[in-house]
Amino acid sequence: MKILDEVSRTLNEYLLLPNLTTADCTPDTVDLSVPLVRHRLDEQPAIRVATPLTSAIMSAVSSPRLAIALAQCGGLSFIHQNQPVEAQAAMVTAVKRHKAGFRFSDINIKPSATLGEVATLLESAERDVAVVTDDGSPHGLFVGLISTDDFHPRRHDLGDSVESRMRRAADLVTAPPTVSLSEANTLIWDHRLDVIPVVDDEGLLHSIVLRRDYELHKQFRNESIDTDKRFRVGAGVNTHDYRERIPALVDAGADLLCIDSSDGYSVWQADTLKFVRHTYGDDVRIGAGNVVDGRAFRYLADAGADFVKVGIGGGSICITRDQKGIGRGQASALIDVVEARDAYLRETGVYVPLCCDGGLLTDSHMAVALALGADFVMLGRYFARFDESPAPLVRVGGQFFKEYWGEGSNRARNVTRYEHGGGNELAFEEGVDGYVPYAGSLYDNVDTTIAKLKATMISCGATNLPQFHENAVLVPVSQQSFLQNTAEIQLRDRPSDTGR
Repeated sequence: MKILDEVSRTLNEYLLLPNLTTADCTPDTVDLSVPLVRHRLDEQPAIRVATPLTSAIMSAVSSPRLAIALAQCGGLSFIHQNQPVEAQAAMVTAVKRHKAGFRFSDINIKPSATLGEVATLLESAERDVAVVTDDGSPHGLFVGLISTDDFHPRRHDLGDSVESRMRRAADLVTAPPTVSLSEANTLIWDHRLDVIPVVDDEGLLHSIVLRRDYELHKQFRNESIDTDKRFRVGAGVNTHDYRERIPALVDAGADLLCIDSSDGYSVWQADTLKFVRHTYGDDVRIGAGNVVDGRAFRYLADAGADFVKVGIGGGSICITRDQKGIGRGQASALIDVVEARDAYLRETGVYVPLCCDGGLLTDSHMAVALALGADFVMLGRYFARFDESPAPLVRVGGQFFKEYWGEGSNRARNVTRYEHGGGNELAFEEGVDGYVPYAGSLYDNVDTTIAKLKATMISCGATNLPQFHENAVLVPVSQQSFLQNTAEIQLRDRPSDTGR
């Protein structure tokens, strides 16, 4: 037995002290970009993102829709592994079909379908235009477009065919697959179009470009994209079926993998990492975890992990500490692992990024985690609240919530992540099933979070995260300081805040 001479501290127990804010510390000069994979300091990392936010490897969080939205904002999503290999690979493929500004056509219909069917399709998808292909598939023969401007449910017979009211391909402006986004947008504005189909020489649909995406593309200039301008996406794997799952995800185009486990300090994770290195060398990148001390970090770094996730028991829906008595305060875990990461760098010349996973209830917690040395954060509850998450939206007591469940809950039944002595069932739960307040659009909330992180760094005199790591000054918060920070006052009524 060994007892550490420390108190296990959370991120909520630290405050940042301001440093000198110089004239060059402005929001426009703050660079939040981070490496996601190991690299030598004199080399550029193979994967770098503009926004240090990633979404958790959870079925309630990381859908293709959310992955695309987060990539537009400069972050990265990890598609969850608690599903058949083919289903996960299909989700990865769905994201990789999208280029920045180019959309995979997901609202399609046959010309023989009825107007009633297309009306239902458009209403359920909250869209105003559908692409008509010969077989109703996203890559079928392009035959036309039909929108809510082309028919009216009270004027036209809903039993009539789509073909009777659609705008035919021969009368529409289209673009070839070689078109650039700039050229496509020029066509849209010159011809006053809402959508331009990208069609090959054989008439097959490749993708579409929407006018309404123009402002998004202008607003988010730091998308996470690969060399072909497709959105980047990650995927979770486990230590059981990795020999089948990893090749399928690689073939689907996953940019980054991560072993998904509540406790990463195991020979099984080392075996998985060795399989990747033996099979793919450095062409496939994979992170590992979770860990809470320097010993576990060094073990995974030596085994070849491209990044290491830090945190056990700190998640909002995680009850591992209650059930197993295992874990560590997130701040204490980060402090220990960061020290090991820096020692590894001094010894090997290789930098292994750290991901703070858990214990992040507020934007200020993210700032503290980054100040303590994390390179990026992984968020579950934060993203589960948004329109783009796959969780159902429900009304409870007059308020809107999103359903949210942990991968260790019986709802998820993620045995590959939480193995309790074999079998196909969880012996006990390490996660809960509940609700989180609905918060609206991912775009708006991420924009606010980024503004707060930049403001914090400006107050601390840092314009990039390496400076923040090196120069941040933190102080533990006493109970009295905490009480003073949360003193109760009677607030004025105001419109409900859809953020935190």
